[in-house]
Amino acid sequence: MTTTETGIGKKAAPEAATGRRRSDLAQRRARAARLFIAPNLLAVAVFLIFPLGFSLYLSFHEWDMFGPFRFVGLRNFRELLTADPLFAIALRNTIVYTLGTLIPTVSISLVVAAALNQGVRGTGLFRTVMFLPLAISSVVMAVIWRFVFDTNNGLLNTMLGGLGIGPVPWLVEPRWAMVSVCMVSVWKSIPFATVVLLAAMQGVPQDLYEAARIDGAGAVRRFVSITVPLTRGALSFVFVVSIIDSVQAFDQIYVLTGGNGGPETGTYVFGIMIFQNAFAFGDAGYASAIAWLIFVVLLVLTVGQLWFARENAPER
Repeated sequence: MTTTETGIGKKAAPEAATGRRRSDLAQRRARAARLFIAPNLLAVAVFLIFPLGFSLYLSFHEWDMFGPFRFVGLRNFRELLTADPLFAIALRNTIVYTLGTLIPTVSISLVVAAALNQGVRGTGLFRTVMFLPLAISSVVMAVIWRFVFDTNNGLLNTMLGGLGIGPVPWLVEPRWAMVSVCMVSVWKSIPFATVVLLAAMQGVPQDLYEAARIDGAGAVRRFVSITVPLTRGALSFVFVVSIIDSVQAFDQIYVLTGGNGGPETGTYVFGIMIFQNAFAFGDAGYASAIAWLIFVVLLVLTVGQLWFARENAPER
């Protein structure tokens, strides 16, 4: 063996040892990462995957939460779509509630976020006040609003009486009950939507606004032609989250108008329908079928909204 070959062999041995040490270190890091992730994966499996799978299993069975399971196939879904008159009422009310929450939330949040994006004085204090609804429990918030909406001694009717307007049956008359729950939902949803839209607006290049201002575009024109198109992704996110929250609404409607869907089922939405079938009527299988039907509808709407936003996204 030549001297050159011996030198190459001596160099190769430390390099191989270094490679083995790196491989062992990578394996130890991978094991440590799996150990750190394992509790989270276990929590996801126990509190998310198992309930989802169990509810899907229940949707094909009849179960009163005490007796044995009885397989009924697609009967729950068939009865829900063809023979349950309450389903049509819940569907109508949920659509009305969703639109009555979504449209005002997005509109007001856009205006408020645009105003905050202009650097108005007191923005920090205003943000703090805006976040207060997010810090309050939904149930506590609904209890407070229930006193505000009281027909006889509520704060809102007292203020209206000072203006010469008679008492409004906020939580007594069906249509006013729906208006009331929409008002509360909008009041709670605006802070989150405003923060999301404000973050998106702050990412819009100021050069575009300067160029539009030089070209003579006014504030409204700049908002419509620059701000809205360039924040379309955030708008889509707010749309999707607002729709999901509205369709899943239960606690605040339950506290405000009761578990029977309000006066003359005026606020009988899907959340109330699921609660009644599971805990009042004792049919967890039927309630699970309702929940999975809602899940499929929300999935289709979300995918469609994301596709629409992607297809209409402005080119960069």
